[in-house]
Amino acid sequence: MAIAPEVAASAMLAGPLAVGLAGIGPAIGIGLMTVAYFNSVARQPEIQGNITPQYFITLGVVELLGLFGFVAFAMLFFKFAG
Repeated sequence: MAIAPEVAASAMLAGPLAVGLAGIGPAIGIGLMTVAYFNSVARQPEIQGNITPQYFITLGVVELLGLFGFVAFAMLFFKFAG
């Protein structure tokens, strides 16, 4: 089944925009989360050992959202570009 050139062109133009927008959310989330982590450790240094594992787990979950955006772009790009 042939794909219309307009569909392929719009997928190739919208893909990088989608990756950029998908990267903004995790960047803001990681920044806010890191500020909160450092503020809490600066105020109460004795809790650092308790909240550090939760910080890194949440960091991985938030980073995964950006990865989903990249995977969605790659799937669309390689389906419509080829």
